[in-house]
Amino acid sequence: MRKSEILNAFFAPVFKNKTSCSPDTWSPEKEDRDEEQNEAPIVQGEMSWLTGDVPGDWKIVNVTPICKKGEKEDLRNYGSVTLTSVPGKIMGQTTSNATMQHMQDNQRIKLSQHEFIIGRSCLSNLISFYDEVTLSVDEGKSEDVFYLNFIKTNTVSHSILLEKLAAHGLDRCTLPWTKTCLDGQAQRAVVNGIKSS
Repeated sequence: MRKSEILNAFFAPVFKNKTSCSPDTWSPEKEDRDEEQNEAPIVQGEMSWLTGDVPGDWKIVNVTPICKKGEKEDLRNYGSVTLTSVPGKIMGQTTSNATMQHMQDNQRIKLSQHEFIIGRSCLSNLISFYDEVTLSVDEGKSEDVFYLNFIKTNTVSHSILLEKLAAHGLDRCTLPWTKTCLDGQAQRAVVNGIKSS
């Protein structure tokens, strides 16, 4: 039990918000004012997405620590694999698809975007960059390049995310469902079947 508690405390900063969700991010009044509201995808039957209810167990993330290198006693040698509930994953994918479709339909994604775009990746970004630099050098121009390594870039402020989604006119189901899902998220480390508190 002690090992799962220690590892959970180590991974907690990755999953905590630096700022909390703003209650003003979405409201029915904002829906009425927003002329660019996208239509919600058609969903049959009563689902969490339509009602805005998200069961508590969908919000729990199980973090499985994986020792990637070195001594197992050094917490810095651990990475993590996060596992969410199956219904939560399905709803997350549905929400993600609706968000991406909205962004593509409204031309909100720049051509320079490679991450999280189907058919694009870190490799396609590198190839594009290489092509641009090669062309520039062939034209006799000089190039300066800075390499940056962002550690733990998977941390996102929930309030900033929700504000950006609202600003892009996300549909009346996706935005409140996302807010409800993010409110009250919890994580626990699972080591050898033992869950942290």
